[in-house]
Amino acid sequence: MTLGHNLLAGLANSVWSALIGLAVIPFYLDYLGIEAYGLIGFYVTTQVLLQLLDMGMAPTINREVARCAAAGDIGEAGKLLHTLAVVYWSMSVVIVAIIVGLAPFIAEYWLQSRQLSAQTLTHAVMLMGLVLACRWPIGLYQGAIVGAQRLAVASAINMTMVTVGSVGAIAVLAFVSPTIEAFFIWQTCVGLFYAVTMRAAAWRIIGAGKAGRFDGAHIQRVLRFSLGVGAISFAGLMLTQMDKVILSKTLGLENFGKYMLATMAANSLYILIVPIFNVSFPRFSALVEQQNQDELLAQYRISSQLLAALLFPAAMILILLAQPLIRVWTGNEQLAVDVAPLMSLLLFAYALHGVMHMPYALMLAHGKTRSMFAIYIVLIVVMVPLTATLSILYGVTGGAFAQLLLFMFYLFVGIWVTHRRYFRGYAAVWLSKDVGVPLGISALAGVIGFAIMPVLQGATLAEILAGILLWLGAILAIIYASRSLRSIIIGYWKNLRYR
Repeated sequence: MTLGHNLLAGLANSVWSALIGLAVIPFYLDYLGIEAYGLIGFYVTTQVLLQLLDMGMAPTINREVARCAAAGDIGEAGKLLHTLAVVYWSMSVVIVAIIVGLAPFIAEYWLQSRQLSAQTLTHAVMLMGLVLACRWPIGLYQGAIVGAQRLAVASAINMTMVTVGSVGAIAVLAFVSPTIEAFFIWQTCVGLFYAVTMRAAAWRIIGAGKAGRFDGAHIQRVLRFSLGVGAISFAGLMLTQMDKVILSKTLGLENFGKYMLATMAANSLYILIVPIFNVSFPRFSALVEQQNQDELLAQYRISSQLLAALLFPAAMILILLAQPLIRVWTGNEQLAVDVAPLMSLLLFAYALHGVMHMPYALMLAHGKTRSMFAIYIVLIVVMVPLTATLSILYGVTGGAFAQLLLFMFYLFVGIWVTHRRYFRGYAAVWLSKDVGVPLGISALAGVIGFAIMPVLQGATLAEILAGILLWLGAILAIIYASRSLRSIIIGYWKNLRYR
């Protein structure tokens, strides 16, 4: 499958998953209430934090499948997948045992609820453990499929399971039992079926006959890279999840639920980030294996420009329309007033974090993780205390602002370190042209938008229409300013015309 088809498949998956995720939230709030939704937010945060146990194994299988496919030896990747699968399924058992054992403590001493009983909280946390255990192996098989550059397969499975999990949950809440326990029981069933389906797809692509048996030597061969990625993941998760961990303790579930609403909305930017990363990383890995540095630089620049061209205008329009969009989304004016400032801060922060996925992919493709890990350690030393302090002093706003400071610092330090090692001297070009031009154009469109909005006097439809026009204008201006993006658009247009 071509790079363009993979990218379209990934975008379709991300867009559909995000739309489904956003669409069901008003139903969850209606059937469960804001406190129970806060529990769902706690589950999402726990799921992200559990990636620490991955120790880089999912990115490792992604890279190894891409590398072995480029070298014509996919059987070697199959042996590694079989060995890692044994580790993953064993860890699922450990995960459920630990979370079920800790559930009473979490319910009594960590979560703060005024409406849900301690028994309900305990049962909900136990069920979270089951869901997390069932979903744990999915990342491994998905990594193998994406590494084989079969993103369409992974996307189709994910879109189906997201739909079944989310829409099915509404049906369960509406017709069976409107309780948080019923919600998590349904998610457990869907998660197990999802994992089994992804496993079957991965082995169909790689070839089950080439799996072999468990062999620790396969892990030993990739251990250094895997631990390096795992260390980076640990540091990255500490940086991005510390605000949620602290707020889940210092705030009640009601206010924490509001913060998770803002996070959910801001996470919509990853609709654009994840598919471009998933397409670019295996491609970078294959080019590194082939030692084609000229093509690697060209692909790196195009991927960076494309990501910035899509990401910054999207962040701009969402910041501009934060309050009216939340008002339409939830139907609650006060909730929109409370959540919109948090959403705006997080959108800006996540946009800056998003463009750094291309330098990150470049380092991973070379198998060099030490520099990125060093960056994250420095950021943790500086930012974790700041995040804790701002969150405790200023609540949800402090947590969001800490994220913005974090990723502003990461942007400048991370790109400088990356281009001291690879494509030396390119950092200034990346900041000023590949990323700086889209950011500047989007910022200008945002300034124009904030000047226009007061004139519209709160007319929601007019505000949304004005925002869409500004977004389109920013996209067109960015494409016009980039020769590479113009060439891509013209090439696709010619292919469509003469097909």
